[in-house]
Amino acid sequence: MNLDEYAIAVASTKNPDLKVPEQFSNWALGITGEAGEVAEIIKKHLYHGKELNLNDLEKEMGDVLYYIQAMCNLTGLTLAGCMAGNADKLKKRYPTGFVAGGGVR
Repeated sequence: MNLDEYAIAVASTKNPDLKVPEQFSNWALGITGEAGEVAEIIKKHLYHGKELNLNDLEKEMGDVLYYIQAMCNLTGLTLAGCMAGNADKLKKRYPTGFVAGGGVR
């Protein structure tokens, strides 16, 4: 599946009854909620001795991606644009690669 196909798939699941402010809230809260579930999997692995289940992690990361894509759909942004912008920002911050305690801001 490519990014455009994914954007269409996510759009097809949108609740048409939500007004724009409700969509912003739904997508933003969805991102944070699902990111919390990713964190919970890692926490249980690191501090509770639970085996890291990559299938569960992939599902929860997919849920985060779903909400990010939904926010992109709402705002007219694209995942590709967000990815490129982030890569550019990181390249400026770490022009020669990561250095502990470093980074240009």
